[in-house]
Amino acid sequence: MLEAVRISDIMADARLMQQEAVRLLEQGDIRDAAEKAWCATLRATNALILARTGEEPQRTPATARMLDDLASEDVRARSLVGRYYSRQTGLHGDCFYLGLPPTVHTERRIRQTADYIQDAETLAAMEPQ
Repeated sequence: MLEAVRISDIMADARLMQQEAVRLLEQGDIRDAAEKAWCATLRATNALILARTGEEPQRTPATARMLDDLASEDVRARSLVGRYYSRQTGLHGDCFYLGLPPTVHTERRIRQTADYIQDAETLAAMEPQ
C-alpha cells in the first residue's frame, strides 16, 4: 500500500516538473526547461522501476541500469530506453550542463516528455510480461 502511494507521488512530481518545463520553455528559458524535463523523465522512470521491482533507484546510474534490465525482460519497456537516453544526453548533458545551444530536437524533447511520463505510468500499472 505504501509503495503504491510512493509511486503515485513520484509520478505526480514528474507531471509537475513537466508542466514547469513547458512554462519555462514558453518564457524562453530553454536551459532550465531542459533540466526540468530531464528531471521529469528521471522521476517517471524511477516510479516505473519502483512499480516493477519494488526498489527505487537512488542514483541516475542505477536508474539507467535498472531501466535497461526492465527493457530486456519486458518488450513493452523498450520504447522508453532510447527516449530516456536522448533526454539524458540532449537535455541534461548538452543543454543544461554544457550550455550548448539548443538543437531543433530540444524543444520537441521537452514537450514530448509528457508522452514519456504517460507511457511510464501505463507500464507501471501493467503486470510484468
